[in-house]
Amino acid sequence: MFDTRPDREAEVALVGRSNVGKSTLMRELTGHSKFDTGGKPGVTRQPNHYDWTAEDFVITDLPGFGFMSGVDEEYREQIKTNIVHYLEEYADNVLVGILVVDGKSVIDIIDRHSGPDEIPYDVEMFHFLRDLDVPTVVAVNKMDKVDDKDERLNELCDRLGLYPPWKQWQEVIAPITAKRGQIDPLNEAVRTHLHEQGRDDLFKFF
Repeated sequence: MFDTRPDREAEVALVGRSNVGKSTLMRELTGHSKFDTGGKPGVTRQPNHYDWTAEDFVITDLPGFGFMSGVDEEYREQIKTNIVHYLEEYADNVLVGILVVDGKSVIDIIDRHSGPDEIPYDVEMFHFLRDLDVPTVVAVNKMDKVDDKDERLNELCDRLGLYPPWKQWQEVIAPITAKRGQIDPLNEAVRTHLHEQGRDDLFKFF
């Protein structure tokens, strides 16, 4: 179990597969460059927490889940279990869960793992967060590499059980390109959820 969490009441948590750009997004959100990220997927094994001394608030980047090259399945499953336990334990503290996906590959990955006995990790995590009553935003990253943006986002809504068109879900679906600093749709979505919980004081972080 992860036990590195600072003693902070309010939290925004980033979850997602390995190599979707969570750590890049974390750097973009915090303006802080020294996160433990590696050149290959699955290097982040413990959560990265970023908190502000004067604020009762923390942003957490949870380790990536799903397939990681060179990492055995038992270890992958352990990380996923730890993520699930962490989110269950701190669900009441997490004001917003940000599920980060790769806009270019997410539909293919979901479809490849959809079957009678299998729920794709991204879909499962989306519904898991919502089942915990954690307001959830899907940050669809790397959109600079996507040509048919509206079509791709509509397909993602369809896979997540949200009726297209995606534009009616702008508090849930946020197309971004973290590497280029283009994260305004995510900030807007996060602010919507913070406002609904009476936490406009945290707008300065988003």
